[in-house]
Amino acid sequence: MIAGNMAASLSTAILNQDDPETVRAGAPAFLIMIDGMIADNPKDADILLAGSKLYGAYATIFVKDEQRAQRMAIKAFKYAQRAICEQNISICESYTQSFEIFSNSLQKVQVNDVGSLYAFGSAWAGIVQVSSSDWKAIADLPKITLLMERVVELQETYDDGGAHTYLGVLSSLRPPSLGGKPEAGRQHFEKAIALSKGKNLMNKVLFARHYARLVYNRELHDQLLKAVTTADAEVADLTLINTLAQQQAKELLSTAEEYF
Repeated sequence: MIAGNMAASLSTAILNQDDPETVRAGAPAFLIMIDGMIADNPKDADILLAGSKLYGAYATIFVKDEQRAQRMAIKAFKYAQRAICEQNISICESYTQSFEIFSNSLQKVQVNDVGSLYAFGSAWAGIVQVSSSDWKAIADLPKITLLMERVVELQETYDDGGAHTYLGVLSSLRPPSLGGKPEAGRQHFEKAIALSKGKNLMNKVLFARHYARLVYNRELHDQLLKAVTTADAEVADLTLINTLAQQQAKELLSTAEEYF
């Protein structure tokens, strides 16, 4: 219980930081600490999920070296995989099997497993994010999409609609001519913004980057990003991500003229 509370406190402290550079410099010590907690509590799903969340966030946000980012994302995935194996053996055994078998397993998941399922899907998507040239990782996108759709079916409000955010990005990775579904992506982004009451500024940044740029909608692009730059970033458990969102919004606006 003490280890679990400490892991949760570490996550909260990081999420409420308004200086990303402090997190970049200090988080590795927390990662090593949570590795130790997991070593002492190898079957504690809550600590495993906390470790997965921290490793996944650090890999996708702060690590620029692709090989290092992949190693950390894989560790995040392994922690999430161990957690879901403690809580739902069906998903644990089926995610590497055929799409049909995995789909059938997802239909058996109940609402009380949403947290571990969502964390597992997030970590899985993290591997794809840092492995853009790995076709084997990209081949898992249909399963990740199916998983997030199941989260939406069970509890779309979880993590303030975070599953909709993932589905928005996944639907907007390619133009319609190559199988993408950007208009479905737009609906997911708008739903995520509504469910988070607009407090998670990264939703608007991802909406602009993945949808507005894909369909060359300059007006929507600039509207979303300008709203991010003028918003209050300090929100409980979202301060770090909102600060990063404002940085990214300014970068996207600065390149808009040459992109459009």
